[in-house]
Amino acid sequence: MTTEEITLSVERALDEIRPFLESDGGNITLVGIEDGKHVKVRLEGACVGCSVNQMTLKAGVETTIKKHVPQIETVVNVA
Repeated sequence: MTTEEITLSVERALDEIRPFLESDGGNITLVGIEDGKHVKVRLEGACVGCSVNQMTLKAGVETTIKKHVPQIETVVNVA
């Protein structure tokens, strides 16, 4: 996949999970992708102070992104 294709696929994955985050008053933004396999996102709104945001990041966001782009190795939240 090209860098552009990876970015579009990650954005598609975020669009898939975004309604669940928005229903709890949160959101997520793609910050960047390094080396085509390390995704940086920013959890926003209610997700920032949520006690389960790391679980959401791993179980929801990372799983969904890897479903769309299997070569992704890590997904991290940056402030």
